[in-house]
Amino acid sequence: MTAITRLDSAQPDFQAALKNLLAFSAETDKGISDAVDAILTGVRTRGDAAVLEYTARFDRLQVADMAELELPKERLEAALKGLPLRLEKALRDAAERVRSYHERQLMQSWTYTEADGTVLGQQVTALDRVGLYVPGGKAAYPSSVLMNAVPAKVAGVKELIMVVPTPDGIQNELVLAAAAVSGVDRVFTIGGAQAVAAMAYGTDSVPQVDKIVGPGNAYVAEAKRRVFGIVGIDMIAGPSEILIICDGKTNPDWIAMDLFSQAEHDELAQSILISPDAAFLDAVQASIAKLLPTMPRVDVIKTSINNRGGLIKCRDLDEAAEIGNLIAPEHLELSVEDPDAMLPKIRHAGAIFMGRNTCEALGDYCAGPNHVLPTSRTARFSSPLGVYDFQKRSSLIHVSKAGAKSLGEIAAALAYGEGLQAHARSAEYRMEG
Repeated sequence: MTAITRLDSAQPDFQAALKNLLAFSAETDKGISDAVDAILTGVRTRGDAAVLEYTARFDRLQVADMAELELPKERLEAALKGLPLRLEKALRDAAERVRSYHERQLMQSWTYTEADGTVLGQQVTALDRVGLYVPGGKAAYPSSVLMNAVPAKVAGVKELIMVVPTPDGIQNELVLAAAAVSGVDRVFTIGGAQAVAAMAYGTDSVPQVDKIVGPGNAYVAEAKRRVFGIVGIDMIAGPSEILIICDGKTNPDWIAMDLFSQAEHDELAQSILISPDAAFLDAVQASIAKLLPTMPRVDVIKTSINNRGGLIKCRDLDEAAEIGNLIAPEHLELSVEDPDAMLPKIRHAGAIFMGRNTCEALGDYCAGPNHVLPTSRTARFSSPLGVYDFQKRSSLIHVSKAGAKSLGEIAAALAYGEGLQAHARSAEYRMEG
């Protein structure tokens, strides 16, 4: 039996009730923080020896040296060739769709010339080396490999290092096949905070990267948080979320299953439906009760739905959009008759799935746009992972002789105003020359 939260925007305490429903603490447990601190220090000071020690302790994988933890490219290709043809084709097709979409995101260098001959612009370059963390063990996600590796390669990243834990030495063939399809350069079978540390600090065997991307457990997330500044990171992601806005005319079974598609990730995932049609909310609640017992991950879904799920009655679709912007969800389904008309009203969402036929699950695997998205209301100020996360921009300034005089006057005046005489004199020298 589910006991999903029901809210009504007409209730006087609606805002407080909604805030309570959305509440999620991202604070790190002190035990996790202390453990990660010790691991980072160990890898930073002892390098490969510490990585081998932690791999033996946490993954129960005893090896003599780091060379045994790196997989040759032939192993990746063998995994790809060993897949059933239907699965290999699906993997290749998904990779191609992700690649095609992200090729349109490539930023280009540009310049323009001012009247006095001064040239200003921007040079775009790819990161040299990126580290990709891929979960292993129970959580094995080849789609995560595609969504992180393909944009990096499209951006022009020279070397992509993938780390994936293999508890008890068990390797996931589909994850390795995804690495082959995505063009990953090197793969190490290490995981946890020790893998993040190895990529952030560098060891004799694992090269230091410029940025670390990819999802992981609480220890991985905390390690990424700690090494930010030494290397770049993609984001600190919270539990998965879906918000569905529906006009009440979609099959309620479809909507119930879309809610399940996020709830089955873990007990902290959040699934919310907003509709102006109270009878439709009742129908979806009935579908939830009917379909839940058929799901293999019934216990996870039930806990998620009961603790963090919500069915919200609103006044109309305009108010639904307002509430949606307040929630700023990771995934937003506009299951309405005219999603294009509603789209301009949406300001905050990681990915927007438009129309009754567009389920969020398609975005997870093969639609093309990235499935690495901002969570926990961070869609208010951040965006999906993309090619631009693997490119950086350098400003270009080439001042002409005439420009040195006109710009020098401005710079010198402001520099003297700030009390920075050397700045002013540096500009004035060019004016005199």
